[in-house]
Amino acid sequence: MDKQSAVEGWQRPRPDARRLRIDVGIGLVVTAMTLLSLTLTRSVGFYAFGHPPTLFEQVLWAVLATLPLCLRRRWPDAVAVVVSAAFIVGQVRHAPEQQLTSGALFAAIYTLGAWGRDHRRASWIRGGIIAAMFVWLGISYLIALPGLSAAEFADADGPVSPILASAINGVLVNVLIFGFAYFFGELSWIAESRRQQVEAQGAQLLAAKEEESARTVLHERLRIARELHDVVAHHVSVMGVQASAARRVLDRNPAQAKQALTAVEQSARTAVDELHRMLGLLRQGDPGPEAADAAPAAFGLHRVAELLDTVRHAGLETSLGVFGDAVELPESLSLTGYRVVQEAATNTLKHAGATKLDVRIRYHADELELDVADDGRGPARRGAGGLGLIGMRERVAAHSGSLETGPRTGGPGFRVRARFPIPRQGGQAGSPPKPVSLPSASV
Repeated sequence: MDKQSAVEGWQRPRPDARRLRIDVGIGLVVTAMTLLSLTLTRSVGFYAFGHPPTLFEQVLWAVLATLPLCLRRRWPDAVAVVVSAAFIVGQVRHAPEQQLTSGALFAAIYTLGAWGRDHRRASWIRGGIIAAMFVWLGISYLIALPGLSAAEFADADGPVSPILASAINGVLVNVLIFGFAYFFGELSWIAESRRQQVEAQGAQLLAAKEEESARTVLHERLRIARELHDVVAHHVSVMGVQASAARRVLDRNPAQAKQALTAVEQSARTAVDELHRMLGLLRQGDPGPEAADAAPAAFGLHRVAELLDTVRHAGLETSLGVFGDAVELPESLSLTGYRVVQEAATNTLKHAGATKLDVRIRYHADELELDVADDGRGPARRGAGGLGLIGMRERVAAHSGSLETGPRTGGPGFRVRARFPIPRQGGQAGSPPKPVSLPSASV
């Protein structure tokens, strides 16, 4: 046991109010039992150290050796000193009660080792108390030896001298008692210090994980915002072209100019919506030297079949189903749907150990639903706080959608389901769904 590494620079916190109340109760109970033991000892007339002092003095040393236990964890240093001094003086004065007072001394030494504020000082105090006890033990033997006679050992039958055997037995018993008190107090202190260190390290790891998740969310939002920026820029460019065309044909072809201005109006609304969404995602800070993604217009739900072709070439059986009447989606929403399918497929390839991947796209009257499921090992491989799922949630939340992740019902595997409200364009919503399956990328 590397004690130094465990105790370096650490102090045990003070006990709480509940523990202090428990100490008071234990101290009072032990004191009462000690007085009962003293009464029984006096009733029997068993005085191990000879003629006892007055009754008042017997009670005094019994109380002084036990009642301080009420404060044993509040002031462990002082309690250990007072209890040990009362115990030694009680023996010097031939106090008859020695059983429970010995236990109180053990408890005081143990508590000092386990709860001492300054562990180095607690070690010195315990060492001094134990040394004083053995000094007193040696003195008591020297005082008792001249008065011993051979008649007192008439029944002795062994290879060792009776006096020597008695001395060795007394020393061994005291070594065990004080050794256990010291060792278990030290063990308790070291165990608590290591527990506190483990808790502190756990808190640091949790804080680091939360910080990493926050950074991931920030970077993901900035990446999405850059994509939305490209979408807005695209719509603004279209508005410029359409406005220019309207200006040129306004005089000679008003109908064509009206059509161009209508397109400008629609592009302006879409651009404003995307701009609001982008501003909601932006946060202060430097996004870092991350590589820019490909232009968003290059990706969208129309590219999901190509994505699944790539997944199929990686060794996974894939299927794609499209249900309902497809409606024209904002480019950012189409891109987000593509990214959700892409991330789910990537997680399946990396972590699932799956053989099949099923993608279903459903166009409801006012909602787009994406359902990606595999037959792999399930959610044990991916916690809810995984970085890939964080990115999905941020993308879905940017479009006021909802994301569900978890094990498949009725079989093994993992499912990712995202729902997005479909923005109304020109006062028309998407048509009711028709269950038409198009397995364009299945094998």
